[in-house]
Amino acid sequence: MSKIKIFLPFLSLVTLISISGHSMTFDRSYIENFAKQYVEKHVTAPPNGKMEVIVSAIDPRVQIKPCESPLQANIPENHNRRNVNIKISCVDSKPWYIYLPAKIINTIPVVVAKENISKGSLLDDANLEIAYHEQNKIRGEWQDNTDNLIGGRAKRSISKGTLITKRNICIVCKGDSVTIVARSDSLSIKTSGIALKDGNIGDQIRVKNKRSGKTISARISAINQVTIDL
Repeated sequence: MSKIKIFLPFLSLVTLISISGHSMTFDRSYIENFAKQYVEKHVTAPPNGKMEVIVSAIDPRVQIKPCESPLQANIPENHNRRNVNIKISCVDSKPWYIYLPAKIINTIPVVVAKENISKGSLLDDANLEIAYHEQNKIRGEWQDNTDNLIGGRAKRSISKGTLITKRNICIVCKGDSVTIVARSDSLSIKTSGIALKDGNIGDQIRVKNKRSGKTISARISAINQVTIDL
């Protein structure tokens, strides 16, 4: 009988040790990295862009309890894609959870001035480059390809690193000589004209026909070229 009395406490002790052995203790850096990886996996970066996730450090006063099961993460469906609270949960017999704020920084490729560009200067590969800028801070109609800008001109002085937009350049500038292309499905006629207004690809501007002296409205289709659809 005495052996049984000794054995039962011993068995209880073994059971407690076994249960305790299945519990896992997670340090703060592990949880922060777990949250970061979860956001990176479940939030999509912008097309052709990059995404950086910055997770706030866990308050050192917060006590991280052991957990018998792997941690779980969740983010609200209605987050604003810039700031999000990640819920880290331990779902076991003694559940617990914490919220970790995270900042999501999306950057996209845009054309910027590679160097200072003076007013009236031609745009070329030497003074233009692609750089990544934070998406929510971009203003104006930005450009993501230099090909359609080469040969245009600066409407004003542009500082190094400044985004190239329709406001600071013109593909056809007022006073430029342009080729007027009048076309239909079966016919194409070309003549020369003078631009009466600044504009960029796709813009409608007023152009004076050099031969007839008439003023027409035409769409900018390329460097020094406007098009009229017949």
